[in-house]
Amino acid sequence: MDDQTTRERILDTLRERPDTPSGLAEEFGVSRGTVLTHVRHLSKTLEGTDEELLVKPPECRECGFDDFDDPVNVPSRCPECKHEGVEEPAFVVEAV
Repeated sequence: MDDQTTRERILDTLRERPDTPSGLAEEFGVSRGTVLTHVRHLSKTLEGTDEELLVKPPECRECGFDDFDDPVNVPSRCPECKHEGVEEPAFVVEAV
C-alpha cells in the first residue's frame, strides 16, 4: 500500500516529467482545481530547498498571448483576443 499523499505523488511525478493540471487530475483521480491547489502549495514547500517548480504558462492558441496574471491557473479565454482556445500550463520540478 502506498503511504504517500496525493500531493507527494504529484511532486514525485513532476520530478520525473512535466505535466498539465488535466493530466495530473486524470492520473490521480482528482479535479483540476485540486491539482492547482496542490501545485501552489508545492511551490511554497520547495522555497529554500535545492529544487524549484518551473511553470510553462498558459498560452493562447490563437494569438500566442502568454502573460497571464496567474500562470498557475487554467484560464477560460485569452484576455487579449478573447479566444477560448488556451493551452493549459505545464509544471515540472527541477534541481537548482
